[in-house]
Amino acid sequence: MARTILVTGAAGFIGAALSKRLLLQGDRVVGIDNLNDYYHPALKLARIREIEALTGDASWRFERLSLEDGDALKMLFASEAPQVVVNLAAQAGVRYSLENPLAYIQSNILGFAQVLECCRNFDIKNLIYASSSSVYGGNKNLPFNEQQPVNHPVSFYAATKKSNELMAHSYSHLYGIPSTGLRFFTVYGPWGRPDMAPMLFARAILTGKPIKVFNHGKMQRDFTYIDDIIEGVVRCIDKPATTNQEFDALNPEPATAASPHRLFNIGNSNPVNLLQFIEILEHELGRKAVKIFEPMPSGDVVSTAADTQALEKWIQFKPSVSIEDGVHHFAQWYQQFRELNDFI
Repeated sequence: MARTILVTGAAGFIGAALSKRLLLQGDRVVGIDNLNDYYHPALKLARIREIEALTGDASWRFERLSLEDGDALKMLFASEAPQVVVNLAAQAGVRYSLENPLAYIQSNILGFAQVLECCRNFDIKNLIYASSSSVYGGNKNLPFNEQQPVNHPVSFYAATKKSNELMAHSYSHLYGIPSTGLRFFTVYGPWGRPDMAPMLFARAILTGKPIKVFNHGKMQRDFTYIDDIIEGVVRCIDKPATTNQEFDALNPEPATAASPHRLFNIGNSNPVNLLQFIEILEHELGRKAVKIFEPMPSGDVVSTAADTQALEKWIQFKPSVSIEDGVHHFAQWYQQFRELNDFI
């Protein structure tokens, strides 16, 4: 019998890709998204059309809904009775959190609290939720692993993501909700967010406009291809978090608990220099970028790199798509999609 899986942020980059994968493998998906204008809603609607093209039956339902609307969310849980929830909805963006921090309180804190309340009241069997590599903040011990402390966020976005981890842990402890937090590392690929470097750079290169290269190019990111992210999420859906039977309260591990709550990094584990990434993208687009070198912006970090040994042990999977292959697929999609749409 098909599972019903509720995906929040279903019109977003990761949410739409996950929804398509789940539908293709025979699950029933209930997607919700508020379709806000943080970036052009037309891209979100185009993703929804891609999902709808996969199914003409009742295996897909989409509702325009904000997580902060607790009453509407409860009605949806009651009518659809999902067994699994994947919370990908959030106010995204490190730099935007400097401009509008209250938006992050509304979506990432209040919204996630409403999701947790529904999981508690409707006996959800598995909760997967998006965290971020940003929680590692000013930590310079690379690669980041889940046993490292995350007590020094350098952006408000990161602070809300750490808050989500603490909130999920407490609900898991109090109500026994199996919860898995996934710390995503710089996700990219077709249908990506237009405020992220791949889309910003591709548009600028193709239109001959300059791109901003922060910290004078001396940055590294653990770019992780979207298909690898989705595979990891799906495997975590199939394997709910369990209690760590060896949990030692006198020497507690940060990423497991005496309750069914676990935290995992999910990244490629091969950080790429920003200038190298630009070179690969230039090659795929057949044009050179006009670069403007700028200092490091507030709230950003110099390098990220994921230690994914814990995830690999848990679900027998390690992200493996190379940066060359990933950028190739992204560039092909971007050029084809942009020919038909002028909003990216």
